[in-house]
Amino acid sequence: MRLEDLDYFLAVASAGHVGRAAESMGVTQPALTKGIQRLESELQMPLFERTAKGMVLTASGQAFHERVRVARLGLDEAVKEANDLRLGKAGLIRVGISPTYAEPIFGHACAELLEQRPAARMQVMVGLNDKLFAALRQGDLDLCISALSQSERPEFHQHPLFADNLHVIAREGHPLFNSMSLQFRDLTTQSWILPSSAVMARRAVDARFSEQGLPAPNVVIESDSSIASLLSVVKATDLLSIIGASTLRQQSGAGLKVVPLHLAMWPRVIGITTRRNAYLSPLVMRFIELLRGYATVGTQSGP
Repeated sequence: MRLEDLDYFLAVASAGHVGRAAESMGVTQPALTKGIQRLESELQMPLFERTAKGMVLTASGQAFHERVRVARLGLDEAVKEANDLRLGKAGLIRVGISPTYAEPIFGHACAELLEQRPAARMQVMVGLNDKLFAALRQGDLDLCISALSQSERPEFHQHPLFADNLHVIAREGHPLFNSMSLQFRDLTTQSWILPSSAVMARRAVDARFSEQGLPAPNVVIESDSSIASLLSVVKATDLLSIIGASTLRQQSGAGLKVVPLHLAMWPRVIGITTRRNAYLSPLVMRFIELLRGYATVGTQSGP
């Protein structure tokens, strides 16, 4: 079984089309098609269903794809490990980070790493959990720094750094703070600015409302980025939103107050997520050590 045929298979499965797969790999369509046919012949099973719209994995092809994808990642990591041994401390780190934690943690650790390892190179992806975890799962990142998943994810290993509980917040002077008997159900009458439903924090908010038998929040502004970048909107309106305690302690949190309800808080831990059983180079391990050292700036979870 040829390695190039497995790469052809993965490319077609990703693109769903022979032409696009061939273009992405820089080979001709006949060469790629021949490789797929050769692989199917060796396995004695069809891997794709040829349709008018493109190539669709068969049930057997889907199972084979998952195994091959993981095995190919393992091979890539073996090559990376060999190169690290050859190059010593030089190498590349691919980091994903939530925008909220770029300054207080990542920036300091990155600066110290580059001072200690001048030959190191770093690729950085900034985004929310849904984007970061997807890239990590595909092997495009070595680690990500963000809120840890509260549900079990067998493909990941999580390294806690500090607590940063999530709170419902509003501008100072919001009418809600004048209520003498504020209850969680009162939040259903308010309008909100929240992340998209693909984001873990948003799902936690929606779940809390559902658990209380209440309708979902009335979201008038939905963002695919961090709410921290839109706090000026919260300060200028009566919209409610959610942010971490660490953001409230920063200058950007000035003018905002926590809604004083137990149900309007979600315990949350910020940490480092890596792929379980993935190879972590000495450079990555050193960076994780530095992150843990600088994480002490965010250890208090109160607002």
